[in-house]
Amino acid sequence: MKPIVQISLDLTNIEEALETSHLALKAGVDWLEVGTPLVLAEGLHGVRRLRQEFPKTPLVVDLKTMDGGYLEAEMMAKAGATHVVVMARAHPETIKCVVQAGRDFGVKVMGDNLGCDNMVDGAKMLEDLGCDYIIHHIGYDERRGLVAQGQPCPSPLDQLADIVNAVGIPVQAVGGLSIEQAISCPQFGAPLVVLGAPLTIDADSFKTSDSRDLTSVLKRICASIHAQEVNKKFKQPWSFYQS
Repeated sequence: MKPIVQISLDLTNIEEALETSHLALKAGVDWLEVGTPLVLAEGLHGVRRLRQEFPKTPLVVDLKTMDGGYLEAEMMAKAGATHVVVMARAHPETIKCVVQAGRDFGVKVMGDNLGCDNMVDGAKMLEDLGCDYIIHHIGYDERRGLVAQGQPCPSPLDQLADIVNAVGIPVQAVGGLSIEQAISCPQFGAPLVVLGAPLTIDADSFKTSDSRDLTSVLKRICASIHAQEVNKKFKQPWSFYQS
């Protein structure tokens, strides 16, 4: 199967997000993600603008739902989201509510294991509760805090193979990956490659890099990722997860 490239629009301005999205899709990116900063800055209006501009492109909304799961997923689905994100650290009932809303409104659910004491167990729980994808996530603040303290910083790649082997749904790795590490994710059996800060977005200012540089970087990344094959069996046919 061919992997999928997703760009996280970790921005705070919808006009910049639209411009970046056009560049990204022309460079070969498959999915757009309304990153958490953009959700906070623009809310449902931003999701609607992106859906209006890109009517056929899968649109992940990274709301990081922790409570009120059904309503949040419903609102995002009606605004144009095709995928929503719920946290493993939420109450199991919240995860179930998001999954039910996903079924009711035709959106897929991505479960994020950020902050779990045991990342593998967190991923397995998310799958058991009905999530369609796993986001294996080392957080922004965690990484920066450890670096500031002079401590070693964990990478999502450290346990990526374990996560992939523990679940029967697609996995993506998020959190401080270099370009080369992001490109390597399909080799671990993780077919969803997400590009965000700091690869395409400045992690401090939450602005895109120079458009010429961004276009050339994205073209190279997309070509390298799409050239790979992912050997992994899932519960559903791969086509179920691609849109």
